[in-house]
Amino acid sequence: MTTFLRKTHPKTSRVFSTALLTAAMMGTSAHAIAQDEDPIKVGILHSLSGTMAISETVLKDTVEMLIEQQNEAGGLLGRDIEAVVVDPASDWPLFAERARELLEQEEVDVIFGNWTSVSRKSVLPVVEELNGLLFYPVQYEGEESSENVFYTGAAPNQQSIPAVNYLHDQIGVERWVLAGTDYVFPRTTNRILEAYLKEEFGVADEDIMVNYTPFGHSDWQNIVSEISRFGSEGKKTAVVSTINGDANVPFYRELGNQGIDAADIPVVAFSVGAEALTGIDTSPLVGHLAAWNYFMSVDSDANYDFIDAWLAHTGEDDAVTNDPMEAHYIGFNMWVEAVQKAGTTDVDAVKDAIIGVTVPNLSGGSAAMMPNHHITKPVMIGEIQDNGQFAIVWQTPSTVAGDAWSDYLPGSRDLISDWRKPMECGNYNVVENRCMGSNAEEQAEEALAE
Repeated sequence: MTTFLRKTHPKTSRVFSTALLTAAMMGTSAHAIAQDEDPIKVGILHSLSGTMAISETVLKDTVEMLIEQQNEAGGLLGRDIEAVVVDPASDWPLFAERARELLEQEEVDVIFGNWTSVSRKSVLPVVEELNGLLFYPVQYEGEESSENVFYTGAAPNQQSIPAVNYLHDQIGVERWVLAGTDYVFPRTTNRILEAYLKEEFGVADEDIMVNYTPFGHSDWQNIVSEISRFGSEGKKTAVVSTINGDANVPFYRELGNQGIDAADIPVVAFSVGAEALTGIDTSPLVGHLAAWNYFMSVDSDANYDFIDAWLAHTGEDDAVTNDPMEAHYIGFNMWVEAVQKAGTTDVDAVKDAIIGVTVPNLSGGSAAMMPNHHITKPVMIGEIQDNGQFAIVWQTPSTVAGDAWSDYLPGSRDLISDWRKPMECGNYNVVENRCMGSNAEEQAEEALAE
């Protein structure tokens, strides 16, 4: 279990100490003094420049919109909420520096941020050391559970495993291209998928092709040609894409250039939303897929209200929404409810209060925060349309609870996560009946090395 250097947020500690001193001197209750009229600070840690800006800028805008809405509704605990925005510029070590800046200098009460897992793992030791709160809104590889992080994006059992099942069961795929950006999320996800394909479907090594490219990769001609050759050897083939950031644009363009038709070699993506397809001729891409937990095309009143608010906020009639935006919508509302429930922004109180909190999602249902700091989500498969949107072609009948540890990796299958008292352990081994301890710093170092 993690040992924290400080169990109370520096801002909370200072305000409370000042309140007690003032109360003693003036005969006023500490509770009344503690109702600070200063704004509640929310840190926003998303890349506004660099290779990930194409994905993360809208997430910054989303949190700002949610803060504006909450302030219009009366704020939180009788106080306004103030957004504190920093730009880590798609630079993974800089994410850690900016997180420390938010917690130590700006003294924010919570952080909403990150996209890539390598940036999250860079930030993880900082939020644990300083006892901050991080709401992480993007699908990820699992194999992690922190007391200080709330994972509102999909775990593998809420995205990649159901997507592979769909391709195998509904389309009859037998050969698999696992194509990803070269960092921790694609590599770990593909390790899980390779193990799953072999264990569940008996897929042979020669029927799995794995390819990694760097962030920002732009020359896809040879790789797409190789995919085409791999898929022309007599077995139904699909591409499972964990390509991230602006590399998706030239990848999809090259698919169209080489006539890779979805009827022949379908691509299912885990990190592509409608915004990534903006400006691309999507007519050659019709039928390719994405696996998410939300699409803009969801038919629900909650979604229509969210879209209307988003269009008004951006002032753009063609603005689009995506899955990580919904994850921030859910995470922000969970945090607000937990703060109201606790009656304070104190980190430890909010961590205790948020377990079990349930809020509406955008697909007409609800999301609940589980004891492992993951949420319940529906799983959806969307098909690219010629207008750049996704038509939902399949979804789970009910929500799925996120699993922090994979059942298909030897080091993980015996682990569970439960942050409730008295367990308070993110990696409890049910075979050995003990908490395995925290290795956040080692994870971060490994991620940065990759």
